[in-house]
Amino acid sequence: MNNNMNGNDFDMLGWYLEIPIVSRTYLTGAFLTTAACAIDVISPFSLYYNANLIFIEGQVWRLVTTFLFFGMFSIDFLFHMYFLVRYCRLLEEGDYRGKTAHFVAFILFGVTIMTLLVGPWVSVHFLGSSLTFMMVYVWGRRNEDVRMSFLGLFPFTAPYLPWVMLAFSVLLGNSPTIDAIGILVGHTYYFLEYVYPVIADIRGWRTKKLLEPPRILHYLCGTYEPVHEHED
Repeated sequence: MNNNMNGNDFDMLGWYLEIPIVSRTYLTGAFLTTAACAIDVISPFSLYYNANLIFIEGQVWRLVTTFLFFGMFSIDFLFHMYFLVRYCRLLEEGDYRGKTAHFVAFILFGVTIMTLLVGPWVSVHFLGSSLTFMMVYVWGRRNEDVRMSFLGLFPFTAPYLPWVMLAFSVLLGNSPTIDAIGILVGHTYYFLEYVYPVIADIRGWRTKKLLEPPRILHYLCGTYEPVHEHED
């Protein structure tokens, strides 16, 4: 009997290909980075964030790899991948559906703030979890009516999810720094992207959108729509 006829078989390749392109790219990068470390092709010591090594020694790849390494293959790694794929995908298929350039700009905003403004002043080696927390925060703020529960015991709405996760992490004895960075940067993005334009419109300010993706990013993401001027 052909096992492929079994309707209960999980199609891993099909699931992977259904993930939107940006989320799939991030997941792939994180998995391949961890796999390379697991077989000793590269060392985690060459991946972590260090301002001196980046800005003085010129090891600029660390600006990217600090977001790709979530630890070696383990239950903890799977936990991080679950949250990464879930909330990255929810955002890309939700608020950013059909707006790939805007979603890439969202991620680049988080990466830039964390590496240039936060990282040099905080002792954090890997920032992937902070970026994931930023996604969770923004998703929660954009889905205020979604009801959730913690361990099936404590109900709450989506905006409180990052705070519940932060409290649980602290109870487990972990430092709140990584999660707090994600919440702080996520709140900054949310204000600039969703709150500031409303204030600017009410007060009649000339600049109403601060985080509009540049034209080159639209070209690269295939979302550029040229404006055609019509002559009378």
